[in-house]
Amino acid sequence: MHPVVMDSLEDFLCGALTPVKRREIDAHLIACTSCREEIHAMQEVSQLFGSLRSDEVFEPSPNFCAAVMQQVRAQKAAPSFAGLFSLNLAFARRLVFASLMTLAVLGGYLISHEATFSATGNGVSPEALLAQQDSPAFLSGPAQDNMLVTLTAYDRR
Repeated sequence: MHPVVMDSLEDFLCGALTPVKRREIDAHLIACTSCREEIHAMQEVSQLFGSLRSDEVFEPSPNFCAAVMQQVRAQKAAPSFAGLFSLNLAFARRLVFASLMTLAVLGGYLISHEATFSATGNGVSPEALLAQQDSPAFLSGPAQDNMLVTLTAYDRR
């Protein structure tokens, strides 16, 4: 569409144009076939939408809202099986936070005791404990030899 028609298309379709502007658009539509066809198609669509409009208006009875509200008040919420597992959002956040804090405390405890375990020398080191285990079924050599090979492989890195 050309700018002459596009600027006031909505006003043209609803018939709210000034006479001067209406004559200007009518003169353009006489000369321009594409704009004329597009305006005609828009008017047809507008008429189709207008034919869908119903003159019948639904008016509920005066007691309709009161009757619905009375039925809603009369019904009580029945407990459900899923309601047993539903959590309050604030409680769920606290539960997640407490779980993460527990995990952090336990992790810190394990890490701090693992570092001091080999430094104290009171117990058996993790390497010695692994070397004393029996050989797994899929390996042919004894566990001590396998452990020495594993430890030397770590020392080279």
